[in-house]
Amino acid sequence: MARLDFTQVRKDFSEVQALRGLDLEVRDGELLVIVGPSGCGKTTALRVAAGLDQVTSGTVAIGGRDVTEVPAGKRNVSMVFQSYALFPHLTVEENIGFGLAARSVPRQEIRERVAAAALLVECTGLLRRKPFELSGGERQRVALARALVRQPDVYLLDEPLSNLDAQLRVHMRAELKRLHRRLGATMVHVTHDQVEALTLGDRVAVLSGGVLQQVAPPEEIYARPANRFVATFVGSPAMNVYPAVPADGALQAGPFVIEAPAGLSGRAVEAGVRPEHVVVSLEGAGPGTPAEVQLLEIAGNEMFLHLAAGGHTVVARTGAELRPPVGTTVRIAPATGRHFLFDSESGVTLHP
Repeated sequence: MARLDFTQVRKDFSEVQALRGLDLEVRDGELLVIVGPSGCGKTTALRVAAGLDQVTSGTVAIGGRDVTEVPAGKRNVSMVFQSYALFPHLTVEENIGFGLAARSVPRQEIRERVAAAALLVECTGLLRRKPFELSGGERQRVALARALVRQPDVYLLDEPLSNLDAQLRVHMRAELKRLHRRLGATMVHVTHDQVEALTLGDRVAVLSGGVLQQVAPPEEIYARPANRFVATFVGSPAMNVYPAVPADGALQAGPFVIEAPAGLSGRAVEAGVRPEHVVVSLEGAGPGTPAEVQLLEIAGNEMFLHLAAGGHTVVARTGAELRPPVGTTVRIAPATGRHFLFDSESGVTLHP
């Protein structure tokens, strides 16, 4: 396997700047997940790495070798597409071995490598079938086996789980992580699903508007986001964010009064509180601000409360045992020390 490096990579499509000076290192043997909203440049980054799109400027290197001008077929990377891209007229075995046959690899070696790849992804019993005879999960396994059989330097996975139903997506996510650990392979996985990103990646790279916002381990992305965009994009439901103004030695942020750290004098800031850090108490049973329950969303053993407090909307995430009826009043307060502060102009995280 090998390291993958993007150095000041820019990619323009006519007047659209898909990547704006991307600097990103994917470490040897790492599973790096690139996450971001639609149009942020994440798939473009994969296509540039694969050689399917040429960079406008900057360089791409694999294993320390500059491949910016190297054709796609000579980069020794494998790409798994969102649509699986299986040939409908070929059997599973022929689909998996297609790339090897195109390179005139001996038939016996093709059979051996196809069998080994099929065993890794547990699709040995499907080799004689055609794609139309397979379920979505089975097709995904075949697409992964086709990527594995080439024994590339880098695996590039473009939203490979997005076409699967929710239960199968969770299962395949775990399978993919186990597969990565067995192979010790360098993998770049692109997704718009931030839950998928946090559970899969050794590190997570967050993109917005073609600009890298942060790259860090999942727990750091969640607990110490670099800026307001990362903080609000990562986490479900999204963080509650309000302008914060000084008030009696503290900060008034929407319905919340929060501690004001030193050094903020004269600086315009915003405060954020994640839904799971909103403490909800029944009226009269706790401190905080009165809030009216406007909507309840039941999510298994969790409850999402949509609240109105002093002209502000708040989303709180609680256990399912707390189920105040719509229209009733509760009290809300931020958990001690569990808030974020952002510079209003730049969005950069000031606290923690």
